[in-house]
Amino acid sequence: MTRPGRFIYHAAMRGKPSFLAKPARFLPGLLLIGTMLAAAAGCRKAPRAPAPESPLAFFDAHNDIGDVARPGSVNEDEENGAIVIDGAGANMWFAADEGHFLWKRLKGDFIVSARVEFLGQGVEAHRKVGWMARSSLDPGSAHVSAVVHGDGLTSLQYRKKAKEDTEETRLTISGPGQIRLERRGDTYIMSAARFGQPYASERVSGQSLGDELLVGLFVCSHNAGVTERARFTNVRLTIPAPEGFIPYQDYLGGTIEILDVETGKRTVIYRSLRPIQAPNWTKDGRFLIYNVDGFLNRFELATGKTTRLETGFATANNNDHVLSFDGKRLGISHHSAEDKDESIVYVLPVKGGTPKRVTPKGPSYLHGWSPDGRSLVYTGGRDGNYDVYRIPVEGGDEVRLTDAPGLDDGPEYAPDGRAIYFNSARTGDMRIWRMAPDGSSQEPVTSGELHDWFPHVSPDGKRIVFLSFQKDIAAEDHPFYKQVYIRMMSAADGPDEPRVIAYVYGGQGTINVPSWSPDGKKIAFVSNSR
Repeated sequence: MTRPGRFIYHAAMRGKPSFLAKPARFLPGLLLIGTMLAAAAGCRKAPRAPAPESPLAFFDAHNDIGDVARPGSVNEDEENGAIVIDGAGANMWFAADEGHFLWKRLKGDFIVSARVEFLGQGVEAHRKVGWMARSSLDPGSAHVSAVVHGDGLTSLQYRKKAKEDTEETRLTISGPGQIRLERRGDTYIMSAARFGQPYASERVSGQSLGDELLVGLFVCSHNAGVTERARFTNVRLTIPAPEGFIPYQDYLGGTIEILDVETGKRTVIYRSLRPIQAPNWTKDGRFLIYNVDGFLNRFELATGKTTRLETGFATANNNDHVLSFDGKRLGISHHSAEDKDESIVYVLPVKGGTPKRVTPKGPSYLHGWSPDGRSLVYTGGRDGNYDVYRIPVEGGDEVRLTDAPGLDDGPEYAPDGRAIYFNSARTGDMRIWRMAPDGSSQEPVTSGELHDWFPHVSPDGKRIVFLSFQKDIAAEDHPFYKQVYIRMMSAADGPDEPRVIAYVYGGQGTINVPSWSPDGKKIAFVSNSR
């Protein structure tokens, strides 16, 4: 569900860092999929797509820090979409540092994250790898670093002033594979996780490193005569929403990413300064349909071409749009002027056309089709309560399926039609729930220390992905531009702890709608940055 008015883009165009100014790049594997589909249909071979976006394009330069005996290097691992850094150096500790540093000049607040791993057995237990923010390339520069050691020690290290000894705050986690460093003014926050688990964090405040910093990845071998190698994947540099940002009035740009749900590998396929949201993956695997500025666009995966989907009078669409199971029809949620700008559900052909109204009342926010294509399920606001409703796709009387106190939202059918999944705050926390198609047998699916939203069932019905917010967000709120998790779990009964498959700066608009690839191996989602 989205609040009224979120489809309007009010934000002034802002300047952006150079790593966001690069042209959109696309995934070669998706080009192959598109070419195969075209050949099977007897169509012309798809045009060659641009090369995938290089993670090295984010950075300005790389240098050895200190008088190292063995020069370092930086290379791209194209197969894994990764960066490989070789670095030596006696240490990064005490009053001076040695190592190899790949950096970008950044001003103001930032969030940087990556999956990290040493390559090879290694020599020294205290070889180091991680993210670093420093005032200069001088060996004794003030800095803050998110560090993982070869023996698994994980610490937030910092030198408060130039040439002073380094201090540290240790995290309880050992040997994480996912690390993040965030700046909020003079506060720096390190977060680390074993991939699949939520972050553990520590922070240090009062660090006056200057407004403009050198921020990047580093490797230190902890032995002047040894070179160590590390690989960094899913490298992300994010400029978050600024102070004074007004939700649903100001917006950030969006990036569409493809996520391999088994490996966690993320691939950027499209960047925009506009507030793009909520991609659907079409049944034939060729397109993503996403929301932008009240319209719906189609993104062709094989070529990277975007086109406007014709929706007639419906030009104030929010991000609740869903494809039928057979892929032939599209349901949308349009803010109707005749209904005081309330969200109303309509359906139209997937290739575009004139929408046909379905729901008689508003607000109504679409989230799911029945597998037989005869019914829609949606969130309806009636008399101040938001509950799950079902209605025939041809229109008619709506049936209320939930009536518990608190928000019920995000209903979606399982592919076999035997259950409807949804999220509910009835217990005080937002959880994923499941019920029979007639609304009976309502039961919770998730528990724990996070607020869970928007369950999406895989095409084979075996897995569920959903979005999780931290507990500092109100249970009934799902705001834009927060640090969130995309998590996945089995749809089968029995114990199965959700695991994190993506660590994302996003929230509202990230995965509001079903976004599985037809083969069930990937999902599409939106992340955000200035």
